Amino acid sequence: MAEEQQDVETLKRRGRRRLVGAVALVLAAVIVLPMVFDPEPRGGAPAVSVRIPGEDETPFAPKPPPKKAEPVKKAEPEPAAKPEPEPEPAPKPEPEPKKVAPVPAEQYVVQVGAFGNPQAAVAKLKSAKLPYYTEKMPGNLTRVRAGPFATREAAEKALQRLKGLGFEPGAVSAKSG
Repeated sequence: MAEEQQDVETLKRRGRRRLVGAVALVLAAVIVLPMVFDPEPRGGAPAVSVRIPGEDETPFAPKPPPKKAEPVKKAEPEPAAKPEPEPEPAPKPEPEPKKVAPVPAEQYVVQVGAFGNPQAAVAKLKSAKLPYYTEKMPGNLTRVRAGPFATREAAEKALQRLKGLGFEPGAVSAKSG
């Protein structure tokens, strides 16, 4: 019985070795046989040639595309005249507000208005030779005021002139300098 036990163990060992050998042969066949029977090796992406010019060489100039052979008797259409692009108008500089030296005494001003584009109002004030200044307000508005005037009477006269120019000015107010 002991002999039978050894024969069974020997058979099991031989069976395991045969199984491992068979698996190794199958793996080798799966990996090696396609390489042997493949007529051409698989190529990767086509080779790209890159030429980097040296510092002393001329700068890079791309090659012109190859010219196509033209038929002998071909009537060429006349090239259409390219329309010239219209020049962009130069932006108009905003007129600079007049700078008035501060005077310690009380001064008077007249509100002309608040404008999104104060250029027309400023042009009228310049042509009327009235002193003015502008103040930026929150948003896109600019406040335009006439003055400062040294006396209330001078401010009242300017108020009447502003009405004559077509403005709807506010009341005369004191501005402490």
